[in-house]
Amino acid sequence: MDLNFYRTNVLLILLFLFSVSTYAGRVIFTGDDTTIGKNVEVLEDTGKSLTINEVMTSKNFVKSEDETPNFGLSSSTFWVRFDIQNLTPEDKIFLELAYSRIESCTLYSKGDNEIKQQEISWNDIFNKRKVKYQNIVFQLDIPVKSTETYYLKVEGSEQIVLPLIVRSEMGFFQFAFTNEIISGIHVGVLLVMMLYNFFVYFSIREKSYLYYVLYILFIGLTQTTITGYTFKFLWPDNPELNRFSIIIFPALAGIFAILFFQNFLHTSEKSKNIHRILSAVIVAYLFAILFNMLRIDRLSYRIIDYSAVIAAVLALVVSIRLSIQDYRPAKFYLVAWSIFLIGIVLYTLRNFNLLPYNTFTNYTMQAGTAIEVILLSFALADKINILKKEKELSQAQALRISLENEKIILEQNAFLEKSVDERTSELQFANKELNMALTKLKDAQTQLIDSEKMASLGQLTAGIAHEINNPINFVSSNIRPLRRDIDDVLEILHSYDEVQHVDSIDGLHAKIREIDKLKEDLDLDYLKTELGTLLKGMEDGANRTVEIVKGLKIFSRIDESDLNLVNINEGIESTLIILNYQMGNSIQLVKELGNIPSIECYAGKLNQVFMNILTNSIYALLKDNHENKTPTIWVRSWLKDPENISISMRDNGPGMTPEVRAKIFEPFFTTKQVGDGTGLGLSIVFKIIEVHSGTIQVNTEVGSGTEFLITLPVKRKKRPIHESNE
Repeated sequence: MDLNFYRTNVLLILLFLFSVSTYAGRVIFTGDDTTIGKNVEVLEDTGKSLTINEVMTSKNFVKSEDETPNFGLSSSTFWVRFDIQNLTPEDKIFLELAYSRIESCTLYSKGDNEIKQQEISWNDIFNKRKVKYQNIVFQLDIPVKSTETYYLKVEGSEQIVLPLIVRSEMGFFQFAFTNEIISGIHVGVLLVMMLYNFFVYFSIREKSYLYYVLYILFIGLTQTTITGYTFKFLWPDNPELNRFSIIIFPALAGIFAILFFQNFLHTSEKSKNIHRILSAVIVAYLFAILFNMLRIDRLSYRIIDYSAVIAAVLALVVSIRLSIQDYRPAKFYLVAWSIFLIGIVLYTLRNFNLLPYNTFTNYTMQAGTAIEVILLSFALADKINILKKEKELSQAQALRISLENEKIILEQNAFLEKSVDERTSELQFANKELNMALTKLKDAQTQLIDSEKMASLGQLTAGIAHEINNPINFVSSNIRPLRRDIDDVLEILHSYDEVQHVDSIDGLHAKIREIDKLKEDLDLDYLKTELGTLLKGMEDGANRTVEIVKGLKIFSRIDESDLNLVNINEGIESTLIILNYQMGNSIQLVKELGNIPSIECYAGKLNQVFMNILTNSIYALLKDNHENKTPTIWVRSWLKDPENISISMRDNGPGMTPEVRAKIFEPFFTTKQVGDGTGLGLSIVFKIIEVHSGTIQVNTEVGSGTEFLITLPVKRKKRPIHESNE
């Protein structure tokens, strides 16, 4: 009984092993899905020249030791030989090459005196395939309990991976159905996340959402291209587009992944060097697309591979470093990116036979991507929530401050209401005092204006006194020598008068000799010359005094409350005469007064304008430390156009900064030392020019002097001028 028991168990174990495994050189298929990688033989045709007949007789086949043969990126043609024994009750079996990115596969088998072949190629439209499936699938018609030998010719421009799986018809349909459901869920998740974040982008206009939506779009297209769904559903009649898509979509996915990463984690501020490297990786992706368009496929594949690795590592490094710095968005990104990378790594390890082909490893890439996009969507929402909380906190703080202010205002109002009652009587009493104070204030204002007028008058008086003093001194200093010379001449004349009292010729001759002696002693010729010189000097002094008085009369016109036709050049000349004592020999004056018409103006007020501007120029030149230049003032007047005249007053003094220039027309603003000015001069100038409907422009630069450019209309409406600007 024990012996029969053991025999039965051994038999069952052997049947089980035969049903799920194979032996060398032959695949024993009993109905379950069977991976046949270790039971095939491989022949590499480096020259791509072998025919099927040469392959059938070749002795160079090498048995595969891998569950999933992986030939890498190779330009060779690979031949795979295997035998399949059908022990199922059905004669319809499917051979699936579960890797859609093989460029061309041709399956050969021996028939009745002929060689049968089935070909699936990228260069053919999708509907040409006998089995309408995204992976490469061949239908094998093997009679029950029969064995067939097959030769599979494989060519590819990408990495050549051969996960060969034998399935029954029902097994194939079940696997295809499961695969469609999982892929549909994957695409659905990506589509939902993409649409959701796309609508959010239009709501808040945050660029991170736009980059994220484009990243989801192209990473989804990349993975569906790898799994063959884009060729099956999107462009089944365009094989050429299917060839380009495997480079274009990963490159665009990488570009927008980097842009999203840079914008989401603000790498331009938090990691400038890595930000620049990632920008260079974007350029590399663009070159990969260009090379792919030029059909330089291998180079474009390599660029994509290296760029993806560099970008992934850098993103991981930056997210780890920012996570350590407790930057919340980086933590979300690190978790999402790590899950995505784990999915990619597991998928890659499966392709390299380091992990088995099963339901888990088949979908790690899709699962990792779906989880990543969901987590990144949460990260974006969290970032918006943080900004929203910060905004709400700011609003709450503003509301709290507003409430506190309102409370303070209410308290102040209550206090004020109480104070109003208490101070009503005080205000009535104070009203009388305010009226008195107002009267005093008006008096003080009048005194201030009078004081300012007296100060200007004092300056004018001092100038006139100084200017008149010179010619008067010259006249007074000539009076004494003139009197002395006149006395000498009178003495000579008196001697001539005595001649009439001489009654003899000898006495006359003696008197004449006496007179000649007196003339010689007094040097009559010199007296005549000196008298002319003294009289000429006194005449010049008198003329200078008349000129000064005339200038003073022109400068201090009393008809300034009315508009009159006035020659502006005369006003400029009179002002320069009055200011001559201040310039002296220290400042050079250059006048270029043009031929201009008389204009309607308040002459006295314009003279005040010229006086204030020139006084400031003289002050600036005298205070400036002149190096290798002569202090100079240029005064010009010219007819700008038929309706306007222009006056320029320029110096080569220290100039003004932009800050000072902006304030020079403000009342009481001055750069002079205390006691040297009140700050009202240029303010008065501006108002006077404004009353005349003219303009004043200041051109200045530090170290290059200052120019006041005044433009006045020739004719204007008559209007009274107010005295408050003095």
